[in-house]
Order: sequence, then structure tokens, then C-alpha cells
Amino acid sequence: MVIVNAPSNLAATSEVAAGAAQFLTPVVIDLEALVVNGKQAHWHVRGGSFIGIHELLDSVVDHAQDFADTAAERVVALGLPLDSRVATVAAKATLPTLADGFQSWENTVAAVVGQIDAALVTVRAAVAGLDDIDLSSQDVAIEIERGLTKDRWLLQAHLAS
Repeated sequence: MVIVNAPSNLAATSEVAAGAAQFLTPVVIDLEALVVNGKQAHWHVRGGSFIGIHELLDSVVDHAQDFADTAAERVVALGLPLDSRVATVAAKATLPTLADGFQSWENTVAAVVGQIDAALVTVRAAVAGLDDIDLSSQDVAIEIERGLTKDRWLLQAHLAS
């Protein structure tokens, strides 16, 4: 007999699982929004720095997807489901609206840096909130923060004078 709803980690208490999910689910949602918006920016960037920004945005998207997967898998490993369906992401993401249509490379970089900054607010709240709940889940959030900060730096460097 297969029990589908059995927790995947019997060692995790329901309080730990719920606490981790409380902080990691918004991280997943914002990262999934960053994936979609990053691709939108990737397809619509224009100007003299096109190819470098176009390729860098692919890396940002790939990293955000990997980070979202890691955070989501942590919640599921603790025995809870996670909702990151398109409608949920659209309703709950905290990232600013991205302009539609073609954009200059400067506007694209500034917009994606703004997207990353918004995601970092959510990730840093998870780092702080998980400190007293689950250190393994906090490690996941810390690693995501490191990666997003690096991607932000690589983009922001294009705007430095």
C-alpha cells in the first residue's frame, strides 16, 4: 500500500516544516517571478551592449530557477506541499512590474537589478526568520542570497561609470 500524503522527512516536526514553508514559499514565488521577468528582459534588450546583457540574463534566469528549485525541494523534503502555480506567482510575487516591449540595455539592467533587489528583500526576511526555526532551511536561504547578490553585482557593474 502506498501512502501519498506521508511526510517525506519524519524527523521534522510539523512546527519546523510550517516555519520553513512560511519563509521559503515566498522566496520560491519571487524567484519564479524573476525567472519569467528575466526571460522577458532577455528577449527584449536592445543596444550596444546587447549580447553581453542578453547572455548574462540567461545566467540570471538559470540561477533563479535553480534557487527556486532548491527552496521548493527543501519545503517538500520537510513534508509540506508548495503552491507556485502561475496564478499564485502572479498574485503573490513582490517584484516590481517590468516594462513591456523592447528596452535599452541600460533600462533593462536597471529593471532587472530592481527585480533582484525585491527578491533579496524576501530572501533576507527568510534568512532572519529561519534563524530560530531550522538552520538547514536557513542555509538554503543564505546560499540563495549569495547567488542573487553576485548576479546583481554582475548586472550593476554594467551601469558603473
